[in-house]
Amino acid sequence: MVTMIKRIDRQRHILVVDDESLVRRSVHILLQGAGYLVDVAKNGAEALAMFEPGKFDMIFIDYLMPEMKGDKLAAAIKERSPQQPIVMLTAFIEKFQSSDSPPGGVDSFIGKPFELETLRAAIDRYAPA
Repeated sequence: MVTMIKRIDRQRHILVVDDESLVRRSVHILLQGAGYLVDVAKNGAEALAMFEPGKFDMIFIDYLMPEMKGDKLAAAIKERSPQQPIVMLTAFIEKFQSSDSPPGGVDSFIGKPFELETLRAAIDRYAPA
């Protein structure tokens, strides 16, 4: 007799870091509704306090935040965990696309505004199930 084992996909854990509460809340709702486990942080210091290597499958970071910009946060996270997938969310996408030296530690960029499918595509690419 052959027993069939159903594959259960692990729920991917996402961290969203943005200083704007409306953006944090919106992305949280979008991703949670799509089946992801989502935590949010309002700044770099809060994100670093939450971060542990291996805890998050993907991190979305806003670029322009007070006190610690997204590129500095990404670099600090990659220093702790070089394989951590990080995607920067920014209204300044042209700045990074035309730059000769994009910020280190960032795997990709998504321009604001964005759609759920764009976030999901990034998760599937950088943090596959």
